[in-house]
Order: sequence, then C-alpha cells, then structure tokens
Amino acid sequence: METVPDLSESLRNLGAIGPVPAAAWDGPRRWWHGPLDVEGLAIGSVQAAATALNALTASRRYQVSAVRTAHSFDSLGHLRIDGRPAVGFASLSGFRRTSDGWIRLHANYPHHAARLLEALSLSAEGQVAGALLDLTALEAEALINAGGGVAAAVRSRAAWIDAPGHGAVASLPWIDTHPAPGPAPAGKQWRPSSDPGRPLLGLRVLDLTRVIAGPTATRLLGALGADVLRIDPPQIPELPDAFIDSGFDKRSAVADFGNAGDLERVRGLAATADVVVLGYRAGALESFGLDAQALAQDRGDVIVATLSAWGAGPWGQRRGFDSLVQAASGIAAGYGTTNDGGWRPGALPVQALDHATGYGLAAAVLALLAERQANGRGGVARMSLARTAEELFRLGPAGGEGTDSPLPEPDYRQMDSTHGVLRLVGPPLTVDGSPLGYSTAPVTYGSSEPAWLSRP
Repeated sequence: METVPDLSESLRNLGAIGPVPAAAWDGPRRWWHGPLDVEGLAIGSVQAAATALNALTASRRYQVSAVRTAHSFDSLGHLRIDGRPAVGFASLSGFRRTSDGWIRLHANYPHHAARLLEALSLSAEGQVAGALLDLTALEAEALINAGGGVAAAVRSRAAWIDAPGHGAVASLPWIDTHPAPGPAPAGKQWRPSSDPGRPLLGLRVLDLTRVIAGPTATRLLGALGADVLRIDPPQIPELPDAFIDSGFDKRSAVADFGNAGDLERVRGLAATADVVVLGYRAGALESFGLDAQALAQDRGDVIVATLSAWGAGPWGQRRGFDSLVQAASGIAAGYGTTNDGGWRPGALPVQALDHATGYGLAAAVLALLAERQANGRGGVARMSLARTAEELFRLGPAGGEGTDSPLPEPDYRQMDSTHGVLRLVGPPLTVDGSPLGYSTAPVTYGSSEPAWLSRP
C-alpha cells in the first residue's frame, strides 16, 4: 500500500522552502536568469501547495509543472481582455530619485495617489519628481507613509537587516501555523471530494483579500473546487484588471463593514465558513471582529489564513505591496543596473513575492485542512511578503543550468465573460499528469449574493 505524507510533517515542512528535489517537478529549472533564485522560490512555493494537497487527498496525483509555474507567476502579463493587455502599474508608481538615493512609490489605487500628493503638498503628478529631489529617501518614505500613502526607500540588503522591520519577520517560519484556540464543535466536518480535478468541492472559503497574494491563494482553492466568496468594500473597488486576473473560479460580493446589516451578514458568513482568508494590513479588521484571533477564538474548527506586507513588529501596520517590499529588503538594489544615465534600482522579473506568498497561503490552508481531517481542530496560518523576501535570500544566488532557449509558449485558454473574451494561463499544478484548469470566468464585480452555495 502506498504511504501517504504524515499530516503533522506536512505542517512542519511549511517553515521554509529549501531546495526542491528534481523529481518533484517537470520542465526546466532556470528561465529568468537573475542574481537570485526566483525560480526556486516559485517552484518551492507551488510544491508546498502540491505536497499539502497530496496529504489532504492521501494521494500522489498532484505535481508541479515548472513551465506552468513560470507562466502563472506572470498571469497578469499573459492576460488579454478582448485582445488588449491588462493594465499593470500606474504612471505615478515606480522608482523615483531622491536627494540621496531612490524611493519606490505605489499609486495604482486612486486613493493612494491622492494621499501621496497630499503628503507631499502637491497638486499634480508632474510635481512629484522635483519634490522628491528635495528629500532624502528615508524622509520621503516617512512623510508619505505618515500621510496614508504607500512608499518604501530603496535600501541595500545590509541596511534592511539593520532596519526595524527586518528582525520582526526574519526569525519566524515562512508560514507560521498554530492550532485554533476556540472550542471544536461536534458534528460532521467537510471532507474532500473523490473528484481528482475538484477535490475541494463544497469547501466554503470566505475571501477578504485584495490585489495579488491573497487572491492568488483563493484562486487556486477555487480551481480545486472550493466555493470561494470574495467580499470587497463598495467605497474602494478593486483594480479592474487585477480583479479579472485573480477572479477565476470565485464569486464576488460587496459589503460595507461600517453598515451594521452588512457587517452582520459577513460575520454570519465567517461563522459558517470552513476557511477564512484575510489580506488586510494588521489591525484593519479588529474593530469588526473579523481578525484572525477573534475568528479562531470563536471556533476551534475554523481555518484562518492571513497575510500582510510587513508582518509583525514596528512596520506591521504599514501599507505595502510586493514592489515596496522588494525596494526595502534589498532586492531592488541587487537587481540594479548601470547605464549612461547612471545606476538605478531594478525589480524581479515578476511579482514573485506576491505569487509565492499566495501559493504558500494556499499550501497552509490545505495542510491545516489535512490536520483538521485527522483531529477535528482548525488552525491559524500567518504569512507576510517581507518574510517571503527572506526566503528568497535564504535560497541564495541563482544556480543550476540555464535553458538554451526561452520558455515554451503558454498553453493559452480562452473564456467568454461579462468582461469580454479572456485569454488566460492556467494554474501551475497537474493532476494525474494533466493540467489543472479554471472552470468559470470572473463574474462582474460585486454581482454575487453574500451567501454560500449549496453543498454538493
């Protein structure tokens, strides 16, 4: 009889990525050719999800495809909506010079762009470059963040290690998991489906995440059959193309947590969910009773997976995104280049911190489901983009043989949707050697009822 992974071991393996055995994936090992082992981070994070899924289903049928992993980590870049490319960074986002170095701005959301201008006492985007040249990178970082904007100074690796935000995350496991402290109710719990392509059928996942990392996790859970219901605030809509890219195999509703009726409905959803995934900065949901501690204290069988940009510590409540963590942690400096215009910082070839954290979060959910299947108790998993950056550095310089030719063209699929005809790439896993795919196109933003589907 085939031996299946020990469930407790599947949780212990989430503490770090480490080298991925060649037998665990198929395809090339190197394709981005940068100074850091981004390929190792990508394959390792997806392998964590595959390992946990195999543990949950007591099988060996789920495997990592290196080629599909490479393409899925650039899913937004491959997405086409009625033939047009998806919109990436806004014009105000990106690297800007300061009096002593560089800073990375993030202003994709209109409210973040408005707060950035207000923090710098400016009235137009064209004034930003000149204003930043009158400030040091650290002065600009402090000023913009204090004003509710989003920015990070470009630091060397050594400077980040000495910064207050580093120590709070560097000592933690990549995925920090703990049992849920609340009472475990008696009664029947969800069990995996026998359908290998949809093993999570009937699993209820409440998705309170935005942008890339959290929605990537829930997109994979949806592809595996879960009933994923994403809730967003009506006042701050998600960026349209990011919503489409991460919206496959999930439903979308809006709820104003400041409205008592809306909040009560969301709390009711959380009380009946198998899994709650949280992607807001620390402290943002506490006043609504929807933070990880409150949810796990109420129910010992719930699984709560939460992520933030900076993790715990003095930077825990800062707003942040993948690009800013790259800037602060030393990645942007390590990918810097020099040309006729002098030195400027660089970036990873894809937003790998977001995607790796997303697949890691999915791995945590799957591993905790396997634990719950064994002992009836749920758990809490915590991740941060800053800790994933540490994992990338711990993997060391890029190694192995590079490929002699580019990656194969993606296995593009096409779907009709309310947003138009979509060209997309699929998830990075294979099932019994066949690619895992998405079943349903993204719905219209906020069009779903805030209620669960009937269990199969």
